[in-house]
Amino acid sequence: MLQNYLACGNNPAEAADFFSLNVYEWCGGSSFKGSGYNELVANASGLQIPIFISETGCHVPEPRSFDDQASILGPDMEDTWSGAIVYEWIEEANNYGLISYGPSVDPTSNTAALDGFTRSGTPTPISPDFSNLKSHWATLHPTGTALSAYSASASSLKPIACPATTPMGWIVNPTASLPSLGETLDPAATSTGGLTTASGAKPSSTAKKGAAVAVKPALMMGGNQVVGMGVGLMAVMLAFLFWL
Repeated sequence: MLQNYLACGNNPAEAADFFSLNVYEWCGGSSFKGSGYNELVANASGLQIPIFISETGCHVPEPRSFDDQASILGPDMEDTWSGAIVYEWIEEANNYGLISYGPSVDPTSNTAALDGFTRSGTPTPISPDFSNLKSHWATLHPTGTALSAYSASASSLKPIACPATTPMGWIVNPTASLPSLGETLDPAATSTGGLTTASGAKPSSTAKKGAAVAVKPALMMGGNQVVGMGVGLMAVMLAFLFWL
């Protein structure tokens, strides 16, 4: 999964501090295995950074059952996943809300009603969605983890290895140097290293902003499409430097 690419390597400064994932796979009368949540656990095992579900709460078919909460906050997942955020609090046009502050209104006549939905007053629970979630949470008793306990546990985990380059899959070479602000793309570079300056030396942490470097093919193993994306990214970076 994506977290493997963002958390890998032995340098914490180059890895993500945490990872979150939007998951809408547990719908209707699904189950831990039927929804694929068991695969989420397998894919997160051994990850040395916190991982949690940043959005959950499938609403097709209705009503929303929130049956996944027992797995997310219970024995199925609590050892690998750090909980979830249920989407969402206020009822809007997408019908994911748990409460409503009243019917939609004309936003031109009520500037406090963003997109036509009021966000103040007395909340009214959306039935039966609110009650379904409340009932699940009443039976679950997740506990927090002290920072000291987390640090001790995480320090015993070996950082996950960076996945190897795979054709038509992950096309980034895990041994290539990370690009940094101020680099430029040199499609003519042919060596097999990572990034180099115009003179051929490896860029250092003290290199001045704007110094020219070459992004070699080792970092562009996806062909013209990746090169094109690299050119676009470098253009944005140069524009940002000009703005600074």
